Amino acid sequence: MKLNETQKKYLRDKGHLLKPIITISNQGLSQPLIDEYESTITHHELIKIRIRNHDRESKNIIFDQLCEQTSAQLVGKIGNIALVYRLNKENQKIKLPK
Repeated sequence: MKLNETQKKYLRDKGHLLKPIITISNQGLSQPLIDEYESTITHHELIKIRIRNHDRESKNIIFDQLCEQTSAQLVGKIGNIALVYRLNKENQKIKLPK
């Protein structure tokens, strides 16, 4: 499912007050981190992720790899923080506008 601009704006608005739940450090995308991420995004659907100690290019690559590996959508990113969304089909918590 591809998000349109209206849906992204809605999710950015909802994510504004969220605090980063997952922090990616120097080790990048390790399996324990991905397992924790899977559990968290399944429960919340919309989460903020912080990345530390990486340059701009490697941050973008890591965020893209994470979304690709886990079928999530990158809603937006500012500096070291990314907002990521993935629909939980069994227990949908966020009702997106059309």
